[in-house]
Amino acid sequence: MQVTETLNEGLKRGYNIVVTAAELDEKVNEKLIEAQPEIEMKGFRKGKVPMALLKKQFGPRLLGEAMQETIDGAMNKHFEDSGDRPALQPQVKMTNEDWKEGDDVHVEMSYEALPEIPEVDLKSVELEKLVVKADDAAVEEALQNLAETAQDFKARRKGSKAKEGDQVVIDFVGKVDGEAFEGGSAEDYPLVLGSNSFIPGFEDQLVGVKAEEVKDVTVTFPEEYGAEHLAGKEAVFTCTIKEVKEPVAAEINDELAQKFGAEDLAALKAQIAERLEAEYAGASRAVMKRALLDALDEKVSFDLPPTLVEAEAKQIAHQLWHEENPEVTDHNHDEIEPTEEHNKLAERRVRLGLLLAELGQKAEVEVTDAEMTQAIMNQARQYPGQERQFFEFVQQNAQMQQQLRAPIFEDKVVDYVVELAKVTEKEVSKEELQKAIEALEEE
Repeated sequence: MQVTETLNEGLKRGYNIVVTAAELDEKVNEKLIEAQPEIEMKGFRKGKVPMALLKKQFGPRLLGEAMQETIDGAMNKHFEDSGDRPALQPQVKMTNEDWKEGDDVHVEMSYEALPEIPEVDLKSVELEKLVVKADDAAVEEALQNLAETAQDFKARRKGSKAKEGDQVVIDFVGKVDGEAFEGGSAEDYPLVLGSNSFIPGFEDQLVGVKAEEVKDVTVTFPEEYGAEHLAGKEAVFTCTIKEVKEPVAAEINDELAQKFGAEDLAALKAQIAERLEAEYAGASRAVMKRALLDALDEKVSFDLPPTLVEAEAKQIAHQLWHEENPEVTDHNHDEIEPTEEHNKLAERRVRLGLLLAELGQKAEVEVTDAEMTQAIMNQARQYPGQERQFFEFVQQNAQMQQQLRAPIFEDKVVDYVVELAKVTEKEVSKEELQKAIEALEEE
């Protein structure tokens, strides 16, 4: 086998590979010798079929396998000897298209090599960690929000009209073409106006009713309504208003705490403080991670594989275009050409991605099976009722697995770097942390 270099410019590489006919013939013979003991053929005992006959019968098919294995072997040996790591799958094509059995095989291989990543003194990286304490005011604000979600209703003064957000307690009977239908009636039903829990238009017609009033509500069932015999039909609901109630926030006391699973109010406050500080810590980490990536980006410079940068720039341009055109939900549109800004962002992402991958590899950072399972389960929750199908889809889709693994790996590498960096804590207010987060989102 002959391997000749044809291109070596920057990260671009090109080679001609010649696999001789003798090598292919030898590979075919090896395969036939290996398979011979198990082959049966009419007129011969198992394992006793002559090689010449085997070669005539199976040679053409094995020749293709031998060709592929030999070329793959040559490529693997090249990468092992050279130390090159291709950025993407190498492009391989056979150049003697008029090849026939007995000819040598001529192949061209080209690829972009991953660059050498320079060493980075991680201990020289300086970071600031923003720390926010959950003060009494923040805990009280969160308590008030909880009390509103646990709101109750109390009766309005007699004669008061129902408003949006009020609860009306009603008896109702629904009829289509003058006939009551199954499931169309109820007694003492508590309906919150504006909750959109009834047929569109139903709740709107009860705004302004009073207790002891009887009102006919006329609505049309949607065309896609679940019950086919009602879909698209007009119905009249005779509603007897028994009570009109206004919403009131729950009292902040031990009873409220117990509704949310806490032993008492003090325990609930402690839980809220812990949750708030966890939220602050998550936001603070996002700010520090951006600062870390900025610092690393300034510390390293190396050649980037053009194909990787081009692919990343196209992906960025495509994603941003869809964010600006949310009404387009498919990809049936003209190709989005990356701008100079997209290209610069792509270069940063590729550079940092290669650097973090190198740091993670040297630190032997790994994503565990348990972490992958948790990531898949978290993603599967977005598809209620189809969690099992999603889980099986991911198990069979290597690209999807990589999409889920990549952010976990990156976060673990970031944690590794932060442990080595010089980190100073700075206590700030919730508002200052929010401004820092908003600054990230604006970039």
